[in-house]
Amino acid sequence: MSIDKEIDTRGLNCPLPILKAKKALSDMDSGQLLKVVATDPGSMRDFQAFAKQTGNELVKQQAAGAEFIHVLRRR
Repeated sequence: MSIDKEIDTRGLNCPLPILKAKKALSDMDSGQLLKVVATDPGSMRDFQAFAKQTGNELVKQQAAGAEFIHVLRRR
């Protein structure tokens, strides 16, 4: 999987990881992948809802220790 852009939202709570992801996606081309690293446990469900609402594809989610990784494909 080739990540086109990565943002670090560690230490930020809802809704900041979503807002930063939304801004990053707006600067990307259709089909590109965005990786978001977060520490907010609520980000797991937040990114699921965000993907549904915006039409961007949630390609992958994983919990790695205290971090949560989300990979989105720009619609």
